[in-house]
Amino acid sequence: MVDLRRPDYDRPRMLRHVDLALPLLAVMVALIGVVMVYSATRGPATEIRPAETFHLLRQARLAGLGVLAMVAAGWFGHRRLHRFVPLVYLGMLGLFGAVLLVGTEVKGARAWLQFGGIRFQPSEFGKVVLILALAAWLARGDEPSAPRVVVAVLLAATPVGLIILQPDLGTVLVYGAIAAGMALVAGVKGRHLFILGLLLVTGLVGVLQSDVLEEYQVRRLLVFVDDEPGTRASYNLEQAQVAIGNGGLTGRGLFQGTQNNSALVPEQQTDFIFTVVAEETGFVGGAALLGLVGLLLLRIWRIGQMADDRFGLLISAGVFSMLLFQVFQSVGMATGIMPITGIPFPLVSYGGSSLLTTFVSIGLVQSVHMRRHEHLARA
Repeated sequence: MVDLRRPDYDRPRMLRHVDLALPLLAVMVALIGVVMVYSATRGPATEIRPAETFHLLRQARLAGLGVLAMVAAGWFGHRRLHRFVPLVYLGMLGLFGAVLLVGTEVKGARAWLQFGGIRFQPSEFGKVVLILALAAWLARGDEPSAPRVVVAVLLAATPVGLIILQPDLGTVLVYGAIAAGMALVAGVKGRHLFILGLLLVTGLVGVLQSDVLEEYQVRRLLVFVDDEPGTRASYNLEQAQVAIGNGGLTGRGLFQGTQNNSALVPEQQTDFIFTVVAEETGFVGGAALLGLVGLLLLRIWRIGQMADDRFGLLISAGVFSMLLFQVFQSVGMATGIMPITGIPFPLVSYGGSSLLTTFVSIGLVQSVHMRRHEHLARA
């Protein structure tokens, strides 16, 4: 195993171990996202009124910035970052506290901080921080003991509690998926996993029955099991399903979606971006997008298997769990099999915080791949 306290400086040697498939797949998915965001926000373009390009240009710039962030994360290295994990974790908690005190409220959730013209969502970047914190802690030893599992739960529960106060239950679910996936890969005993599952379910039920969430937020979460028509939540779901049904096998054509052009699907550039993909490119296009994401996930899983240290393995497991859950939830809420929680589709949905977070996480996985032979070089 590699000594994490020793920084790596042999950059030329590491460059020979860059995994080209990982950034290529990420960039391909992000480019699809740029096109879909443009389609969702361009408006009914005519000869008199040209298509709106603000969201297109912003998403393209953010995608370019995300690629640079991915390269920087891979170049800096996950092992160097290991030394700063406690400081970064405390900084994350500080940002979460600042959100509750001076954050900007959007659509019922105080989840954003704004500095001048820049607005970002700390809980998105907190996903990567949580992955690093849990990986650093669970990597101490081969099989986590009960006390170590308790500390891991506290590491995850502290930011989760602050996010609940915003409130943003969708992000809480992502944090839970990250923690569950990493605990499973870390080798947490089955009885401990069972207890953690009970605690998670109890916590979710308690949040739903408390006054933390607004009434409309609870209705959005339960609409997929509630057939009551005429509510705003049911309207969102119905329009999303109509859009997907309109696409058929091959879709109506790029920029030709009737539900999309009529703006009948709420938040179609963010939460419901998959409805734009399905309506305009059909089952074929939707399957192709999910296929690319599936290949990206398989590559992340394989890199985790090749990691020569538990820290790298757990980082890969955390990134895999985060992306898998977000994709499943985003597509599931558009098709009506999952609750509507406002979780973005990674690399595709409009939004800088989510896009940058995903690229940085992929860069950390790239670092795991680049440095997997260091122990041989130092032997």
